[in-house]
Amino acid sequence: MVDSLRRLVNISTFTVLQEKLERWLDNYHVNTCDQNVARCCEILELNGKVQNQLFKLLSLTASEGGMYGGASIIKSRLLPFLGQSFFSAGGSITADTSLSVLAEASTKTRELDDLQDMYEQSLQDLESELNMVQTENQDLRDELEDTKDELDRKLRFTSSDKLFLETEVQELRRKLLEAKGELNRSMRTSTTDKMFNDVEIRELRRKLALAEDEVRSLRSKAGLLSDYESQVRRLRDDIGLLTARRDSILRTSVRDEPYPSVPLRDDRLSGLGDAQDEIVRLRARSGNSDIYGDDLSGIYTPTKRSYTSGDIYNSLNSYRYTPRVGSPLSIDDPVQRVRQQNLISRWNDMFSQDRLDAMDTLRRYSDDPENNQRIIFSAMQEAFNVAKLAYRQFKMKVRANLAASHIGPETLEEGVQDYVNRNTDLYDLPGMVSDVIRGLNRNPKIFLPPDCTFTIIQPYIRESVKLAWQMSALAHPLDISVATDAELYDCNKYRRSYDSEYTAPLVNHHLWPSLMQGLKVIMKGEAVTRRGASLGTTRRSRSPTRSRSPSPMRRPRPRSRSFSPSRKPRSRSISPRRAASPFADRY
Repeated sequence: MVDSLRRLVNISTFTVLQEKLERWLDNYHVNTCDQNVARCCEILELNGKVQNQLFKLLSLTASEGGMYGGASIIKSRLLPFLGQSFFSAGGSITADTSLSVLAEASTKTRELDDLQDMYEQSLQDLESELNMVQTENQDLRDELEDTKDELDRKLRFTSSDKLFLETEVQELRRKLLEAKGELNRSMRTSTTDKMFNDVEIRELRRKLALAEDEVRSLRSKAGLLSDYESQVRRLRDDIGLLTARRDSILRTSVRDEPYPSVPLRDDRLSGLGDAQDEIVRLRARSGNSDIYGDDLSGIYTPTKRSYTSGDIYNSLNSYRYTPRVGSPLSIDDPVQRVRQQNLISRWNDMFSQDRLDAMDTLRRYSDDPENNQRIIFSAMQEAFNVAKLAYRQFKMKVRANLAASHIGPETLEEGVQDYVNRNTDLYDLPGMVSDVIRGLNRNPKIFLPPDCTFTIIQPYIRESVKLAWQMSALAHPLDISVATDAELYDCNKYRRSYDSEYTAPLVNHHLWPSLMQGLKVIMKGEAVTRRGASLGTTRRSRSPTRSRSPSPMRRPRPRSRSFSPSRKPRSRSISPRRAASPFADRY
């Protein structure tokens, strides 16, 4: 019983029956009448066979319950359908045989359907491929037609170009023949032109000789004119000297005559008259008395007259020397402005870089930081002193050499400054460095160990001398302020260092000088202020056998400034280091 039921389940006859019904439903409107009847009969046969198997299973199941097993259910539900034909075996085919036949038939039917579907799909693919091939063939035909048309056009163009080239060749041949004819004509006329050219050349040479004679005469006249101009310049210089003499006499008269209503004395009037007469004679000698005669006509006359000190005072007050536009002595001269800006930048670099490098070098030989700071400051002071002295001598030599041959619209001082601006590098740098080192050796307030000299900071000294010389060579020079130990602290020139006593009024020593231009402070310096600062710092002995000598700059300390023995020294607190540079404030 169980095996028959399992076989019926494994065959899945109802699944096959359901699939046949669905396929019949899908193809019902496509099939013919005979096909639909055949399908229906096939389904009925399959259904009958399945019912036969079910009734056999029902018989076997009921027999397992005995004589009356399941009788009530059969009577109530299947009694109307019971009949002798339901349980009779159909023909000579067994139940197992019919089930296997049904399974095989359903499998073959599925395979046939699959093959039919595959065949139809392949037909569709072949049709699509055929359509694509036909489309490609049509494209190739169109492209072939286009290529033929393009080839025909090129052939036509080639033929027309060939005709055009032949025409152009004929035109070039014609032009060549014309050029040959023109060349022959020019050769025939060249002899005639040559004769005319020779005549023109002779005429031009004659005109050139006349022009050279005229140039020589003009040059001789120009030489005379230059002589006249030099004579006029010399006369102007003489007039300037006499005018200065006159001004000095007028200043003397103003100082001697306090009351404006009192006339001048006769001797002064005679001095003024003599100066005026000499000026008139010089102008008459130069032949320009008509030009310059009116300059002093309203002030002086050849005859002696009385002058009021008020007029003289007004004329003296109105006199001011103003450099001309573009003068090298002007404060707005481009050379002055550019070089001053560059030198100020270099000054800042010296403080922030070269000074620290020199301090590192000194720290290897001396463990006294205050002495090292004094050495750096003294080296800068000596560099400026030596540079200013050398520049003064250099400028005197330049002025003496230019005074003998100086001519021109500019003054002698402007010529000297222009020469200095053009030749700033004409100085003896090694000699100046040696002078600075000798000055440091003479300084009693600084010292080094016996086994070393101040040449260990020679790079710093060299850069300081260069900077000092270039600052001194300006038309409006830059200089450092005068600084001494124990001077009163000036906040306009210096700022305190980080380790200073901020309540101390005196400067113990300087770290860096302040940069000035005249009375104007350009860059601030840096100083260390301490209570009890004085000039009593002496120089240590540089050799073991050398005794300590008193400093020549030492002064006796006043009694009123000395501290009481009972007064305790004030403790010094170190303030934090400032981040700003001492040159941050400019004036």
